[in-house]
Amino acid sequence: MKTFKKYIAIALTFGALALTGTAFAQEAPDALVKRISQDVIDTAKADKSIQGGNQQRILSLVEEKIIPYVDFERMTSLAAGRYWRDATPDQKKQLTEQFRSLLVFTYSGALAQVRDQKIDFKPMRGNATDGDVEVRSQVIQPRGEPIQLNYRMEKNANSWKIYDVNVLGAWLVESYKGTFASEIGRSGIDGLIKVLSDKNKSRAAKGGK
Repeated sequence: MKTFKKYIAIALTFGALALTGTAFAQEAPDALVKRISQDVIDTAKADKSIQGGNQQRILSLVEEKIIPYVDFERMTSLAAGRYWRDATPDQKKQLTEQFRSLLVFTYSGALAQVRDQKIDFKPMRGNATDGDVEVRSQVIQPRGEPIQLNYRMEKNANSWKIYDVNVLGAWLVESYKGTFASEIGRSGIDGLIKVLSDKNKSRAAKGGK
């Protein structure tokens, strides 16, 4: 599970960091990711503060480059499943904020791991005119087998946003769905919020690790 989450982090880092620039709304999602990703990877490789694990720099980059292009509310609602309907507006807000923070720490850890990886893109599932598509790719590593990375993206108004990621055949939302359901079954939605909050506080105290 730990290795899977590491790959998820790398996936979202490469994918969401790529979704930047003024052409975001005009280009097809796969073309946009392909055009921008190499520049982003090069920037991460060249930034000594990121490579050195500077948390302030990493978190700042995550907030600036990644967060605007991930639909955390939809991602959280999918992970919560049927329990989302029973949550109050305040519970939904808190749960989304805590899940967002958890993933921010995950993204931050991935940035410092960027070294000599390359991205190979596959034909996209869906058309650029569709409102929901799957962008397919794989990370080529200096050593080891390629890592399959697919992104589910939805177009809201004029912008594309990631709402799920597939690593080696496993979807991020599905990986959290069981955990969320188990915790809600034990202690309700407020219990899940507390568990995520405690975990985020612990990671913050450890510098995001």
